[in-house]
Amino acid sequence: MAAAMYRSVRHYRVAVSPTRPPCCPYTPSCSTNAVQASRHHGALRGGRLMLARLLRCRPGAARRRAYQDPVPPARH
Repeated sequence: MAAAMYRSVRHYRVAVSPTRPPCCPYTPSCSTNAVQASRHHGALRGGRLMLARLLRCRPGAARRRAYQDPVPPARH
């Protein structure tokens, strides 16, 4: 499942993102955050973190300022 998430993010980065102007108000970008979340937390929790981030994202709304929103550390 994590591999499928990564493939979908990779498809977005290669096929969709180059056709659109940069508009993510967060640092790191939503696609980078999704890859890091799935890598650090696995498919289930990483997917929930990715979905929460995408629901918070308002592309272009805060273009003047980049908000820091790193992936939370893994729980052990």
